[in-house]
Amino acid sequence: MNRALLARQHLLARADLSAPEALNRLIALQAQAAPAPYFALWTRLKTFAPQDLSARLEDLYVARGTLMRGTLHVAMAADFAAIRPLVQRGLDRVLTEGSVHGRALAGLEPDEIASAARDLLRQGALTATELRDALAERWPGRDPQALAMAARVRLPMLQLPPRGLWGRSGQPTLAAMADRLATPKPGLDLPELVRRYLAAFGPATVADAQTWLGLTRLAPVFDALRPSLAVFRGEDDAELFDLPEAERPPGDAEAPVRFLGEFDNVLLGHDDRSRIMSAEHKRRLYTVNGVVRAAVLVDGVTAGRWRIEDGKAASILHVELFDKVAKPVAKALAEEGERLLAFGAKHDSGEVRIAVAEA
Repeated sequence: MNRALLARQHLLARADLSAPEALNRLIALQAQAAPAPYFALWTRLKTFAPQDLSARLEDLYVARGTLMRGTLHVAMAADFAAIRPLVQRGLDRVLTEGSVHGRALAGLEPDEIASAARDLLRQGALTATELRDALAERWPGRDPQALAMAARVRLPMLQLPPRGLWGRSGQPTLAAMADRLATPKPGLDLPELVRRYLAAFGPATVADAQTWLGLTRLAPVFDALRPSLAVFRGEDDAELFDLPEAERPPGDAEAPVRFLGEFDNVLLGHDDRSRIMSAEHKRRLYTVNGVVRAAVLVDGVTAGRWRIEDGKAASILHVELFDKVAKPVAKALAEEGERLLAFGAKHDSGEVRIAVAEA
């Protein structure tokens, strides 16, 4: 299962694909941290330059906005437009009566808030702060953050550049998805999205797919697809589904060291993440405020974390391992770390520092 996941995610061997081609295969990449999708593509592709993604975000061939699980993703614009309505019922859970935002909005219709946001955005793109404040003016006395959340959940929106561009920053500027992206062509329905999930993350359980997509009640979808899927049993006797033709390398296939960016999909793509990360490592990679740290893979599983420190004149890649590694592994980490610095560091001058982190 580990090697199958790594192969589908192009982490056994870098793929000779363009950034758009890789996004087509991977469905979408997490983008809560602006550089995250850039590091995700760098570690997966033979050749990748930041402009390969930035240019596509600028011309809206690639879209950035709220998608699965209510988190920011980048995806091909056509995929984004098609997937967004498919995950709507998962997003709606944020506004249920028992939720914090639901209680704050008691007596208001979320769709009325979304309609007001839509009218505001027809006049032009707004920053998240501007949209929140405008909604607060419409409903004085109501929690502005809850109003903004209702708009974000019920109205599909994009975050426009320069937000999300390599080396650029700025407040999130929002536009209605319908104003910027073409209406999706028929074809991508929920069963097809599940098949694409299996192509990128399988073999997987129903719970795995539900976790990544942020949806519940997917068992009937899998049952309808069952005749066209391969079905296995995991070591815990859980039922695993996969595409019959999908790649499933042997468990002893060589897995090179890899540096994953923050929020990398392989650490978020399943309910049961033991195929790539132990419970102890999860504790050390996930922060209390929901950040998934940039991780190091050794022999296909998490083995540490990393960060780049850009000083005034030089950059340092700090690699913090969870346990000691053999000298050949340390050498491979140093060599891959040099390539990572060349890609992602601010300065041409830099060094790789590898140490065992305290528990």
